[in-house]
Amino acid sequence: MVGAAVFTFGISTGVPYYNLPFFYDYFQRSHGWSLRQITLGFPLAAILTLWVGPLLVPRFSPRILILCGTGFIALSLFGFMAMSGSVAVYYLLCIVYMFGLISSGPIPHQILVSQWFQRKRGRAMGIMYAGIGLFGGLGSFLVRGLTNRYDFRITLAVLGALMFLTWPLCVFVLKDSPREMGQYPDGGDCPAADAKVPPRSFSHLLHSGSFWLLLLGSICSIGAIGAINVHMKFVFRDAGFTSQAALNTAWTNASALILWSSIAGRLSIGYLADAFSKKTVMTATYFIVALSILLLLHVSPAHPASLYLFAIEFGFSMGADYMLIPLMAAEQFGVNTLGRAMAILMPVNSIGQTWCPYLVSTLREHYGSYRPAMAIVVVIAVIGAVAIAAIPRRSLVGGPPVLRQAEDGEAEKVAT
Repeated sequence: MVGAAVFTFGISTGVPYYNLPFFYDYFQRSHGWSLRQITLGFPLAAILTLWVGPLLVPRFSPRILILCGTGFIALSLFGFMAMSGSVAVYYLLCIVYMFGLISSGPIPHQILVSQWFQRKRGRAMGIMYAGIGLFGGLGSFLVRGLTNRYDFRITLAVLGALMFLTWPLCVFVLKDSPREMGQYPDGGDCPAADAKVPPRSFSHLLHSGSFWLLLLGSICSIGAIGAINVHMKFVFRDAGFTSQAALNTAWTNASALILWSSIAGRLSIGYLADAFSKKTVMTATYFIVALSILLLLHVSPAHPASLYLFAIEFGFSMGADYMLIPLMAAEQFGVNTLGRAMAILMPVNSIGQTWCPYLVSTLREHYGSYRPAMAIVVVIAVIGAVAIAAIPRRSLVGGPPVLRQAEDGEAEKVAT
């Protein structure tokens, strides 16, 4: 299940999300749009698709969501290829893309893996999230190579066609839960402990202080990450990478290194999240995100090593960031409530992920420099880290102590 999810998650999310910013400067030249017009598309789409998570995700199978969502992403990419200079059409296509991303991206994959694992959920989630880094990084070289040889429109068409590679895996390999195959999580002989906790209602989540702190922390950190992903190429251009060839090369090298170093972040943080407090691990990675923004502002052609240093640190922290949100939600509210929790967290996080880049665009055009804008993004990232640190150190998934057989043959008490 995890192996198949590596492919479906990497193709549906890693390839399009992390490589669409490559085309923004091409949109700017081809259609005559401003930076604010280009970066406004996805913020509008995030607001107009807020209903998708709470209304649709809990009602459908993760496999069906992935199957349908990748179809909508393909449709949007084909639309980006064929659109003319109408910014309204661009905004409509952004809505189609966001609908597909919410349907086929993190939420269904997180639910699926969480159903299959409990004791090793962090490691399984880390392996699955490695697919984003692997395929997203390969996609960075693909988009540059195809665009240099052909045209950016041809590249967008190829990315759209790639989405259909997920369909055979959805139909023939993925299963929504181990129950479908007569199994239990972690290959065990009984249901997972947190699977016995009844699902919490939306009302319960919205009255929970821990949920609001998790929501605030994640929206701030993901907003900071989104600002870097969207504006990285423009920051490089301001830093002195002026020719198109040098700019494309710098962006490709940074993007690939970010995504591939995120694999190391996801795998190592997945292990740490199983072994130590998820709250402590999450808080530390959120502070690292803030530090990486400062490194971005020191990247320049005169110091080539600065680009690689920024990319490695940012990639490592970014890889841990996204993955820890569902792990924390499952620990706090139970795996049976994860779908409802992520159905709120994911769309609202998309607000931060898309509106924070738009805020940066506005500040960049006002001040004529990225430094004041990125200083505000650093503050936002720090607020996110503080919010996570404030979450009570307890789990809502409780139960009476039970006995299990230790390796030395003696019984030991453990929390369910």
